[in-house]
Formats: sequence, C-alpha cells, structure tokens
Amino acid sequence: MAEKSSIFDMIGPVMIGPSSSHTAGVVRIARAAIRILGSVPTHATITFYNSFARTYEGHGSDRAIVAGLLGMPTDDVRIREAFDHAREAGLQYTFQGVGNASTMHPNTIKLQLRDERTGQAVEVIGQSRGGGVIRIVEVDGFPADFSASLHTLIIDADDVPGSIAFIASVIAHDDCNIATMFVSRKGKNDAARQFIEVDSGLRDITLDYLRQLRWVHRVTYIPTID
Repeated sequence: MAEKSSIFDMIGPVMIGPSSSHTAGVVRIARAAIRILGSVPTHATITFYNSFARTYEGHGSDRAIVAGLLGMPTDDVRIREAFDHAREAGLQYTFQGVGNASTMHPNTIKLQLRDERTGQAVEVIGQSRGGGVIRIVEVDGFPADFSASLHTLIIDADDVPGSIAFIASVIAHDDCNIATMFVSRKGKNDAARQFIEVDSGLRDITLDYLRQLRWVHRVTYIPTID
C-alpha cells in the first residue's frame, strides 16, 4: 500500500505561508496553549473538529500542531519532522477527530495538555480563522475571546466588587492601553477569569504587583505570538 502523503511532502520542508489555516494558524494555537500551560507539555490529547477532522493528516495540521506544542514558530523548517522532534523531547500525544460538531467553528482544535514535571495541566480550545489568524475561545472551561496577536493577560481572581476596574487602573499606570477585555466567571462572587489584551508589553514589576493581590490567584502573561 502506498504511504499516505501530506502537503509537506509535496512542497518540501518549507512551512506553508501564514495564509494557511491548516498550518500557520494551527501552530499559533499550540504556541498560545503552551504559554498558558507555562511549559512544553509531556502529554497532549489533540482533538480536531469538523473540516479539520477530515483533513488534518493530508494538510499537515497534525505535524503543525505538534511543532507548535514544541514551541516552533510558523516558519520553522523543522516542522516537517515534528514527530521526530516530539519523540526526542519526550512529548507523548494522541489525535482524535470529531467530524460533526455543529456548534463549533469549522476549523476548531481542542488541546488537553499536561506537564508531569510541574503537575500543571490546561485545556484550550482554539479556532483557526484563515490567514494565520486565530481565536482562543475557551480555557479550562472558561469562555474566552483573544487572538494572541497582542500581549495578553489571563488573571484568575475572586469575583470581588471593583476588581475589574482596579486591574484596568493598574495596567493604565504602566502606560498600557487595553485593547479588549473578556471576563468569565463561574457564578456571582465565585471564581472569575479575565482575558485582557493590551497594545504594549507590561513590566515585570506590574505583573508581580498583580500576583501579590490577595484576591488574585494566578497571573499568566502571553507576549505576542508570531
């Protein structure tokens, strides 16, 4: 039986340009997810939905997602050999496909990541919108809406009165402009998660101050993803 070929075999080792939702966008979703996790994972369960479920092997999305989980940028020539590099790095992964998820964007990926070295785990759902543009739409069950094309803050905090305005004020005092803010919470006065995109980078002293607030449990900072 002839070996199954992919688009990478047809074009050689050069990464498909950022216009491809099946490659550049896929890499960027994975790169955003490992920033949220805080490390390259040791284990990953990767679920492709809808059109991705039918085409991820032939279009190279499987190699692209693994490459992104290893931290490779979209133009890295090693993407073609991503599976080999994953074995060398000790990354264990499985692929799943769900072909008929009517409520999801056609090009949706769910990443369930775990790092046994740190004990950290995360579940991220992202959409590849075309042209390399992505949207992260869920993190650990919290609805989200950010592109990773700007500097992004993810803040886990208690849902206390005035918390959103206070954090916005702290960011403003660092001369940063908030581009978007999306707030999810499990219930009134319960755990909340803020997803904040800013136009410029934040200083370490600002991030450290936010982390020391008694009602803030975790601050994740994601610089712009290429």
